Amino acid sequence: MTYRTVTSRSLIAVGALVLSLAVFATVCVTRPVPLADTRVYRAEGAAVLGGDDPYGIELYGPGPGGSGPYGSGLDGTGLDGTAYPPFAAILFVPTTWLSAGALKVAFVLGNIALLALLVRLSLRLVGRSSTAPVATRYAVAATLAVAAGLWLEPVARTILLGEITLAVACLVLWDLARPDHALGKGFALGIAAGITLTPALFIAYLLLTSRVRQGLTALAALTGTVLLGMLVLPYASGEFWTNQIFRTDRAGAAWAAGNQSLHGLLARLLHTPEPGAVWAVAALLTAAAGLWTARRAVLRAGSESWGVLLTALTALLVTPVSWSHEWVWCVPLLAALLAERRLRTAALAGAVWTARSFWAVPYEGEPALRLPWWQQPLISPYALCALALLAHTAWRHTRARAGTGPLSTLPGPRSPRGRPLTPR
Repeated sequence: MTYRTVTSRSLIAVGALVLSLAVFATVCVTRPVPLADTRVYRAEGAAVLGGDDPYGIELYGPGPGGSGPYGSGLDGTGLDGTAYPPFAAILFVPTTWLSAGALKVAFVLGNIALLALLVRLSLRLVGRSSTAPVATRYAVAATLAVAAGLWLEPVARTILLGEITLAVACLVLWDLARPDHALGKGFALGIAAGITLTPALFIAYLLLTSRVRQGLTALAALTGTVLLGMLVLPYASGEFWTNQIFRTDRAGAAWAAGNQSLHGLLARLLHTPEPGAVWAVAALLTAAAGLWTARRAVLRAGSESWGVLLTALTALLVTPVSWSHEWVWCVPLLAALLAERRLRTAALAGAVWTARSFWAVPYEGEPALRLPWWQQPLISPYALCALALLAHTAWRHTRARAGTGPLSTLPGPRSPRGRPLTPR
């Protein structure tokens, strides 16, 4: 039996993707595309090659002209260093092999390709198959998702800044979407955690959901990245693991609107640059509640997709700084909501991650720290949305346990042959 691969829907989807790419390219050409973070990666790679300290890079050059990768800086004078572990600096060495212009083109095109990969991995996570006879529908959905996904704020900002967040998300999602018996499952997750520490919470998720072998594999891979960093960059490793890792301001001011973590939300809400113990207690409680909810999603509802998503949202909430571009996990989140046919919720979530509401209020500096209560939802939309989702999911599981509602309406994970797994 043969199946039509060219339909009116597929042509519309391809047209929508071409139009979206054309408009996005026009924006990139007509407006400055700084790709400042790409320049930081290149500076880190050059520091490794030159035997210099990657944490001594002056990101903001002094004066109005500014000589650093970020120009003159938003608050006037310099901010030194970078937020990534030494292992990441080693991986950035190849960025020095290209000219600045070629590197920018490579990052823009590479991130667009990674968006397409993230969409495909997201559909796999929520149990949507790409095999016939639904291959055409799958391709149409994926194509439309890429066309629309370009305009989600975290995705667009990742591309315009030349960030690596899409690559990290793909690495984690590819690993976790594999069957539990897959060879080396957890290794890619550990590498991702070695690049940027936020995915390390997934190791706890694997252990708490009885995937001990996979969790230990991820932990071993993470440990290997630390040891490699110590071997190649002993001084920088000592600086990072004894000093930089404890500085919540190492990636920038916590209260800047771009920081959509719990730390940033509380700093702005309490009008203090450092919420201190309040944030520490809130982060611990959120981490415990998020992991507990993710565990129940897997073990009681049989939903690997929501277990992964809830862990991702929890990690982004509890880390001291989660810049808006790190919330590219909104792509698999929207895929999960659409797979459940929760269309209104998906539309609301899509609006939150597209609206860029934090640009409508003072973005940084002292004004961002003095916003009235009614502007707080505008400046912290991602954190509030994630907290609401965690609370709603926890309530739904509690209600189901009490016998007042269904156990879950979440989609279950798939066995290697595509059949739903029985909830435990």
